Amino acid sequence: MPWEEFRPFAGLPRAAQWVVLVAMSIVLAVLLELVRLPAALMLGPMIAAILLEAGGGRVKVSRLPYTFAQAVIGCMVAHVITLDILARFLRQWPLFLGVVLAIIAASCALGIVITKLRILPNTTAVWGLLPGAASAMMLMAEAYGADMRLVAFMQYLRVVFVALAASIVSGLWVHASGGAPHTVWFPGIDLAGFGGTLALVVFAVLVGRRSRIPAGTLLIPMILGAVLQNSGLLHLQLPPWLLAVSYLLLGWTVGLRFTVPILLHALRTLPQIVLSILVLIGFSGGLACLLVKFAGVDPLTAYLATSPGGADSVAIIAASSKVDVSFVMALQIVRFLVILMIGPSLSRWLAGMLTRPGV
Repeated sequence: MPWEEFRPFAGLPRAAQWVVLVAMSIVLAVLLELVRLPAALMLGPMIAAILLEAGGGRVKVSRLPYTFAQAVIGCMVAHVITLDILARFLRQWPLFLGVVLAIIAASCALGIVITKLRILPNTTAVWGLLPGAASAMMLMAEAYGADMRLVAFMQYLRVVFVALAASIVSGLWVHASGGAPHTVWFPGIDLAGFGGTLALVVFAVLVGRRSRIPAGTLLIPMILGAVLQNSGLLHLQLPPWLLAVSYLLLGWTVGLRFTVPILLHALRTLPQIVLSILVLIGFSGGLACLLVKFAGVDPLTAYLATSPGGADSVAIIAASSKVDVSFVMALQIVRFLVILMIGPSLSRWLAGMLTRPGV
């Protein structure tokens, strides 16, 4: 029997399919967490959803839970945009912008090459290689016409490669003290802060869905949350269980869109995508060398700061190593914000250029 015809879940009632999906998601997420794989809480459910869809499943995540998850991710990004990071950027903005724009240019160049070789369609390769928060890039890509499934495939593959490379470099350079911090799933909650955070999420869902702002459900809470938090009007509360539910919903939404033809196409393009990721990591390493030589930054700090994406895993590695953590996170966050600001215009410009005859 051809693999494409193996559909073990096709005959199950939908309720049973949901049970299978939840069970597989939990098992895979736990296994990936045990091996400390980055973004395990999203990757596990996404892989489970891909397996269910490829096996004949018929379940779907409705639009409302999906937009709720988007708004929570927006609040998560807002939570890390602190005044300390903004102050560090203002002190060294020429250096930060130079490094950020160089990485973005390299990502776009690699994306253009992949597109021109007809490996991936439209601006999918560009969004897939842009080094921002993977979940946010995936949502932005969908809003601007790229194939969200293939973007997710590229983004999370890059996150894994970048995190592994950063862990290896950190381990070779210094002996890291400890590992990832133990997660307290149900910590004590400031009810005022948590209530305000939920109110911001609900506001973003209601306004974002009705506004004409692309990815508005992500961007509205991100911008408002950052302003309210840094002005002292709101202390964003995002307990791990709430983030886990949001990652789960996003993972399912993406995974259940992986039809068998799309999955086969993603697997066929795997060698070219891996090569492009390795080239991007190598380019970022070259930028780190320039920071060491001309800006006096220590080598490990420079390498972690220029790592293309996976900011959460880079933050964990930086916190357990002898590096300038504020420099690392400032450059990572500035790069993400710059991509959010110029990504849409860049995507439209590249789409027009790539479809122009003779280009």
